[in-house]
Amino acid sequence: MDHLVDILLIAVGAAFINNFVLHYFVGICPFIGVSRRVDQAFGMGLAVTFVVTIASFLAWVFTWFVTRPGAPVTAWVWHLFSPGSDAVLDLSILNYIIYIFVIASSVQFVEMYLKKFFPALFKAFGVYLPLITTNCAILFACLEIMKHVSGVRNPAEMWGLDQALTLAVFGGLGFALAITTMAGIREELDLCDIPEPLKGPGITLLTAGIMAMAFMGFTGVDRGLAAFLR
Repeated sequence: MDHLVDILLIAVGAAFINNFVLHYFVGICPFIGVSRRVDQAFGMGLAVTFVVTIASFLAWVFTWFVTRPGAPVTAWVWHLFSPGSDAVLDLSILNYIIYIFVIASSVQFVEMYLKKFFPALFKAFGVYLPLITTNCAILFACLEIMKHVSGVRNPAEMWGLDQALTLAVFGGLGFALAITTMAGIREELDLCDIPEPLKGPGITLLTAGIMAMAFMGFTGVDRGLAAFLR
C-alpha cells in the first residue's frame, strides 16, 4: 500500500506541484518558442512526454545496472578481470555523458517517426523538434532518477523502474499541460489590446510568471493526500 501511495505522490508532484516548467523552470525554450498555437503546443507536449519516457527508462537501466556504486553488470565485469577483489566500483561520473547520448538517440527516433507518419506535424515543428535534444527538462528528469538511484545511501530508498517511469510520464504530461495552457492564453492575447512595451516576449514572460504563481496553489496537496491515503 505504501508503495502505491509513493507512486501516486510522485505522479501528482511531477504533474502539478513540482511542474518541471513552472516550478523548476526547466524546458523554458520550447515552452516560450512553441506555445503560439494550441495544436503545435499539444503536439510538442506529447513529443516531449514520449522522449522523456524513453530517455528516463534507458537512464534508469544504465544507472541501476552499470553506473551506480556496486552495479551488478560493472561488478561482474570487474570480477572477471580481478577475481576475489572486494572493491566497489562507482561509474556515476559517466552519467551525464550517457544521458546526453540517450536523449539525443530518443529525439532522433521521434523525429524519424513523425517524419514518416505525421509529416504535417513534423513540418509544423520545424527547428523546434531537434531542439528537444537540448530541452533541459528531459535531462532534469534523468538527473532526478539518478539522484534517487545512485544518490541514496539506504538501498530501501532507491527508486525502482516503476517510480522512475512515473516521474517521466507525469512530468512530461505536466509539461504538456503547461505549454498547452500557455498556447491557449497566447491565442487569446492575440485578440487583446496589449500595451506596446509588453508586446512579444514581455507579455509572454509575464503570463508565464502568473501561471507559475497559480500552480503554487497546489503546494501542500501531496502532504494532505499522503495523510488521507495512509
